Amino acid sequence: QVQLVESGGGLVQAGGSLRLSCAASGRTFNAYAMGWFRQAPGMEREFVAGISANGGTVYYEDSVKGRFTISRDNAKNTVYLQMKSVKPEDTAVYYCNQDRIAYSTNWQRLMKTVFDSWGQGTQVTVSS
Repeated sequence: QVQLVESGGGLVQAGGSLRLSCAASGRTFNAYAMGWFRQAPGMEREFVAGISANGGTVYYEDSVKGRFTISRDNAKNTVYLQMKSVKPEDTAVYYCNQDRIAYSTNWQRLMKTVFDSWGQGTQVTVSS
């Protein structure tokens, strides 16, 4: 079972930047795509961005495209989410998770995966 620890959240003004980190352990990190998800108050958790096992392929939801950048460091078992030009609607708890199928870049499947565990998440609050 994968263990996930998210960090880097905080309070930021609209238009500002923030960098989130997610450290993973328990499974072979460099064999699986990683995804960032977020859950705003009263809303369903939603997929934000994904990155392939080797980092060569990325995917972004339209709401964050051009503003967020996902990256990973397989030597550190860590995935990052660089957030720029943040908006109040980016306010949410941000989570990461690991795909359950190795070497896959099926983003539609990943975003619909029912994961058996999540990390604690990291709160991002954007003030207007």
